[in-house]
Amino acid sequence: MAARPAARVSVRRLAVLLWIALPCAALAQGPEITLRGFQDGINHWQSGHGTTYPRYRPDQYRQIADNLVLLQRRGGGWAVNQDPQRILDDTARAQALADQATPGGSFDNRNVYTQVAYLGEAFARSGDVRYRDAAVRGLDFILAEQIDSCGGWPHSVPSRTAYHGHITFADDVTSGVLTTLRRVLREPLFGFISAGQRARVQAAVAAGDACLLRLQVRQDGVPTIWAGQYDRTTLQPAQGRKFELPALVTDESVGVVRYLMSIPDPSPAVVASVNAAMAWFQAHALTGWRLETFETDPAQFQFHRTTVDRRLVADAGAPLLWGRFHDLHDSSVLLANREGERVARFDAIPRERRTGYHWYGTWPQALITTDYPRWQQRTAGTGAR
Repeated sequence: MAARPAARVSVRRLAVLLWIALPCAALAQGPEITLRGFQDGINHWQSGHGTTYPRYRPDQYRQIADNLVLLQRRGGGWAVNQDPQRILDDTARAQALADQATPGGSFDNRNVYTQVAYLGEAFARSGDVRYRDAAVRGLDFILAEQIDSCGGWPHSVPSRTAYHGHITFADDVTSGVLTTLRRVLREPLFGFISAGQRARVQAAVAAGDACLLRLQVRQDGVPTIWAGQYDRTTLQPAQGRKFELPALVTDESVGVVRYLMSIPDPSPAVVASVNAAMAWFQAHALTGWRLETFETDPAQFQFHRTTVDRRLVADAGAPLLWGRFHDLHDSSVLLANREGERVARFDAIPRERRTGYHWYGTWPQALITTDYPRWQQRTAGTGAR
């Protein structure tokens, strides 16, 4: 008879412990931290390795953050085109440990700054100091690699090609880094950084903002948009891969404009820069053409396999379209084949590059219809319009 009250007390105590533990367990695994910034790298990884390997769920942020810590190099950078959701077997873990001694890292495909942001959030949720320390190392790497001549960031370090060392706007390198650095200064979850590192971040943002304004391409003195990359010495637009000729680049210029519009109290110079870029987007939209993707015979190329092809079709009701690249001097659409030869027509690009690259798109459309009008209302009275 005496054992029954004791049993009831144990059940009650167990219920209380479970009531406390269950929310903690839920916090440890979720809610998920966004993986959107990793998607480009994940797509590249899966292009070379398939999609059937085991992966962590998006809400398993502790395991994903553990992967980021393991994959980080000792100098603070990360290799490009990894899948942080990949469940590593013993062989892969051993290789990752060995790769930690590799110097440098790549900012290509939205790399490094995305890891820093993820680890900062993982530390804020878990309190695991490994995530904090890895984020600090990544931030130090970012700050160390800012290019002194202007304030942008390179594609990759150490440079292994003619274009890796350029000040890079392609794939949102410089605008993406700056966006994350502003998060570091603004958001409480990054309160773990030291006063000294915070001061360095503030200086890097100031230099980066000035770089964006300085490198906005001018035609006959009129600001337009930005090139994909710039020579770090001459600060002139430079070539990327062979088929990426020096040109105005529409897609990533949208990213630059979004970044500039995110500045809470923009200077008149920033306002003028945004207005000039938006005027260029509106003036150089292509009308009456639709980019059509259609099924056709499968083809296997060195870097991708495709079952489709693409063509431009006359269509008076088509949405506005822009070229990925536009000429530096007259803003005409610039097209090239893989050998780097400029061609006059889209159908003159071989199918491998027609289907393996986005030569046309609607990138500025949301800016024009939604974001820019809202920004104009927010900044009314700031600078000359």
